[in-house]
Amino acid sequence: MTEETKIDQTAAETDTRIAPSMPTSLPEGEVERITTDLIGALKTVYDPEIPVDIYELGLIYRVDLDDERNLTIDMTLTAPGCPVAGEMPGWVENAARGVEGIQDVTVNMVFDPPWDASRMSEEAQVALNWW
Repeated sequence: MTEETKIDQTAAETDTRIAPSMPTSLPEGEVERITTDLIGALKTVYDPEIPVDIYELGLIYRVDLDDERNLTIDMTLTAPGCPVAGEMPGWVENAARGVEGIQDVTVNMVFDPPWDASRMSEEAQVALNWW
C-alpha cells in the first residue's frame, strides 16, 4: 500500500491552510512546494456568486497527494443547488493540474459535512463583512 500525504481541513480550524499531516516517500521540500503551489492554484478559483476564492471560503475539505504525485481533492459548494455545481470541479481540476510535478487530479464533490460560514478564513470573513 502506498503511503499518502493527507492534507486535511476541519470545520474547527480557523486557519484554512492545507498542510501535510502524514509522511510520504516524496522529499519534504517537494511536498512543501507542491502544497504552496496548490494553495496558490486553488486561490485562483472563485465562486462566481461570492467575491472570495474557494480556498478562503473553506470549500476544499481534503487533498491527498500520493507517492506517484496524484492528487485527490474533496470539495464542496456553499449550497448544493449552486448554479456552477457541474463546472466548478473542472475549474478546480484544471487549476490543480497547473501545479508543477502533479501527474493526475481527481476532484470529488462532497456535501457531508455541509458547508457553513464557520469554514471561511478570517480573510474571507473580512472580504464579505461577516466578522
